[in-house]
Formats: sequence, structure tokens, C-alpha cells
Amino acid sequence: MTADLTASVPARPTADAAPLTLARTLKHRRERRIVLVLAALAVVIAAVSLMVGAYSLSVPDLLRTLAGQGSGSENFIVFTLRLPRLTLAILVGVAFAVSGALFQTVLRNPLASPDIIGVTGGASAAAVFGLLVLGLGSVATSFMAFAGAMVVATAIYLLAWRGGVVGYRFVLIGVGVAFMVQGLLGYLLSRADLRNAEDALTWLVGSVSGARWPEIAVLAAFLVLLLPAVGVLAGRMRMLQLGDDTASSLGVHAERSRLALLVAAVALAALATAFVGPLAFIAFVSAPIARRLVGTGSLALLPAALIGVLITTVADFTAQHLLPGNLELPAGIITGAIGAPYLLWLLATQNRIGKGA
Repeated sequence: MTADLTASVPARPTADAAPLTLARTLKHRRERRIVLVLAALAVVIAAVSLMVGAYSLSVPDLLRTLAGQGSGSENFIVFTLRLPRLTLAILVGVAFAVSGALFQTVLRNPLASPDIIGVTGGASAAAVFGLLVLGLGSVATSFMAFAGAMVVATAIYLLAWRGGVVGYRFVLIGVGVAFMVQGLLGYLLSRADLRNAEDALTWLVGSVSGARWPEIAVLAAFLVLLLPAVGVLAGRMRMLQLGDDTASSLGVHAERSRLALLVAAVALAALATAFVGPLAFIAFVSAPIARRLVGTGSLALLPAALIGVLITTVADFTAQHLLPGNLELPAGIITGAIGAPYLLWLLATQNRIGKGA
């Protein structure tokens, strides 16, 4: 009798596991479909960006040029003017989007984005200080921006530490630091020479114009190192979503893993900001859009990266070609116009359900 009961025990988990396995399979299929659609849209936007301009190219012309059989003028337009700008937009879109996804997931707060909590602001303040006070060139300014982001993120982490880091405390301290950084930026700009202040303001808005292959190669090399590290840490992030106690019971050191993920997120945001300035709201909106497309409960890092690519490339294309009066603006103005209404909507809906940040 006891043997019969013991033999019948495995039947229940097997039966109960079937719906979970089916749901997981359907979820993975949905995510794959969404990734394919987003990737296809990114390819279309990239092709249009390479073809449209003062000198337009047809699809056959573009394909022939990319294959190395274009004329001298076509090679110059594609490989010197348009492709570097497009490549830089794609790389920084990925970096900002993945950074925002990491911040929001690890800290469990939709407002936890590097541009909201002062990380990119720290990079901006350091870069403007280098430009206006120290008179640094573009390469040194990029290093200053990276260092500024790291210093501000470290300060926020230390101020938020109370035997561990809690998301809402980290965000609130970050918002306070962001206001302090904005005050410093205002002071630096008000004391600067008019021409230098204009250059600094252009950098502060954020733009992918002026992209050069050596800089792109450096950014790509860093991303090749950082993104696989994020992929390795993604498993720990899934455990952290279950709560620190559950993660610890599964062998994951919660605080150490959280720190590693935050370091990766800061590094991605700092790199992108160092090369193109603080492109507003890409990190803030990419992951929430991706999660809504994929469904709840997913990290959606790859869909978020593709959303970041789409936002950056579409914003840059709009800033170059779609504004009235042949007006050309930095891409950061367009991303800011996209992200600001989303921030207002998020704050309104969070407060309405009693979860205001």
C-alpha cells in the first residue's frame, strides 16, 4: 500500500508542470517573433537612413555600394558620411537601452534610469567642466564624461547603502543628485564664454553627428566586453526578481550580484554618454516598451536593445530629414520630445494606483 502511494507521487508534479511548460514555450515563441519583427524594422530604418539625403541612393545603388562596387561619390557618402553615423546610433541605442533595463530591473523601479537618477548628468557635468574650464579636446572630454558618471554612481550607491541597497532609496537619492548636477551645469554655462557655451550646449543635448570610425571601434570594443558580461549576469538578475531571500537560498549572493549588475549598467550608460552626450530618455523608455510587447515577467534585454536601436535611429533620421523648413537638430531633442510625455504618463498612472515614486 505504501509503495503504491509512493509510486503515485511523481504523477502530480508531472501533470502540474505541463501547463507551466506550455506557457513558457509560448512566451519564448512570442519573444522570438517580437525580436524578429524589431530586427526587421531596424534593418528597414537603417537602409532608409543610408539611402535618403541630399544625394539619394536607390536600393540597387546601396547594395552595390555596400558590396564594394559603388562609385567614388557613393562610397564617400555611404562609408564616410552616413554609415558611421548610423553605426554609432545603433551602438549607443543598445548601450542606453540595456543600461536602463538593468537599472529598472535590479532596483525594481520604473524611474530607475541613468538619465533620471543623475548618472548621465554626472557624465555631462564632468564633460562640460573639461570643455569649459580645462579646455580639453574631444577624446579627453569623453574620458572625463566616463569618469564623471562613475563618480556620481558611486556616490549614489554609498549614500543609498543601509546594510544593502533598496530601489526607492537609490532612486530618490539619485534624483537629488541629478538636481545638484543640473545646478553645477547651470553655473558652468553661465560663467563660460558664449561660443564655448554654445559648443557645450550642443554636446549636452546629445547628437550622433560627426561620428568617426576610430571612435566607433573603441565603443564597439567596450560593448563586446560588457554585453556578454551582462548576458552571464542575467541569470542572477532573474533570481533577484524573486527576492533576496529566495535568491540567497538558491546560492546567489544578492548584494554582490546587485552591485555587479549596477556597475555594468553604469558602465554602459557612461560609455554611451561619453561618445554622444546624454541622449535623453532612451534608457528610460526602451525596457518598459519591450516588456509590454513581450509580456510581464521577462527581462526582455534583447527586445529592449532593439527598441533602443529603433528609437535612436528614428530620432536621428527625423532630426536630419523630417523637420519643417529643412531644419536639422541634434537627435537628443527628438528623444527628449518622445520621452518627456512618457515620464508624465508614468508619474500620473503610478500616483493614481498609489505607487508614486
